[in-house]
Amino acid sequence: MTTDLNTLIAETLTTLRKIASDFSPAVMASSLAAEDMVLTDMILRDGLPIGIFTLETGRLHSETLGMLDRIRETYAYDVTPYRPEPAAIDTFVADHGLNGFYDSIDLRKECCRIRKMEPLNRALAGNAAWVTGQRRAQSVTRTALDVQEQDAAHNMVKFNPLADWSEEQVWQYLRERQVPYNPLHDKGYPSIGCAPCTRAIQPGEDVRAGRWWWENPDSKECGLHVVDGKLVRMKPVQATVTGS
Repeated sequence: MTTDLNTLIAETLTTLRKIASDFSPAVMASSLAAEDMVLTDMILRDGLPIGIFTLETGRLHSETLGMLDRIRETYAYDVTPYRPEPAAIDTFVADHGLNGFYDSIDLRKECCRIRKMEPLNRALAGNAAWVTGQRRAQSVTRTALDVQEQDAAHNMVKFNPLADWSEEQVWQYLRERQVPYNPLHDKGYPSIGCAPCTRAIQPGEDVRAGRWWWENPDSKECGLHVVDGKLVRMKPVQATVTGS
C-alpha cells in the first residue's frame, strides 16, 4: 500500500525535527537535485538548525551551480560549498589526464575520492549526524536503505528521511509547493552528478542509468554512501522451494 504524500511529509518532518533536537550538530549533504530540494525546503521553511552543504567538485553542470543562487534568492540561505584539494586534482590530471576516470572503475573511484569523498570528510567533521536525499527506489544499490543508519566509516549517524518516497511523490511535493529545482531534470536527467559522468536517460531506463553509464549497475556509487563497511546494500532474495 502506498503511503499518501501528506503522511510522508509529516513523517519526514518528524524525522528532521528529531535530528535537529537529538543529533546536533547535524548537516545535510545536497547534490542540489530534486530529492535534496525537498529536504532543503523542509529544513529551511521549518527553521531547523541543520546546516546544508554541497560538494562542488569542479566538474558540475552550470545548471547545478545555478541552484546555489536560486536557493539564496528563495530562502535567503547560502549553501556551503566544499571543494577538492587543488594539488590532488593536479596530480590526478597529470598522471591520468582530465578524463582518465573513463579508463577504469579504479580510476573513476579515485576521481570520486578526490573530488567527493575527501571534501565530504571535511564537511562532516565535528558533526553528530548527516542527512541525505537517498531513496530506496533510486537504484539496485539502495533497495535496503533505512531511514536511520550507523555510518561506521565516519563514526556517526546517517539519516535518509526520503527513503520511503517515490519519484512521483518527490515531484508532487516540488510542484505543489513551487520549490525551485535543477532545470536539468526537465532535460531527461533524473539523477545528476558531475557533467562528464552524467547523461540524460531514455524512457524506461532506471533513474540512475545516466550515472557512470559505462559501468555495470551494481558498481554505480561514488563511495559516499558506505554503511557498516558495505557499499551495495541489496535486499536478500528469498529462496523458492519446489517439489521434487
